[in-house]
Amino acid sequence: MARMTEEEADALDELWTKTTPEIDTSKPGYYTKHMAHLLEIDDLSAAYLRARADANHKTPAEIISEMVQKEIAAVS
Repeated sequence: MARMTEEEADALDELWTKTTPEIDTSKPGYYTKHMAHLLEIDDLSAAYLRARADANHKTPAEIISEMVQKEIAAVS
């Protein structure tokens, strides 16, 4: 997986610094309730998560959470 260039990192830093995140407090697990972590994933995984999230009217985080919970249940 390719790493960010300095220019990309600076642009991302500027975006996060100047943009106030929108927080939906009506759903459990919203951003301020838990520490958010940025994950670096490949383009195929990101596209899959976005498509599945859009198709199910959910966020990518909700899709990941469901996948992890299913995996944990299968091992338990």
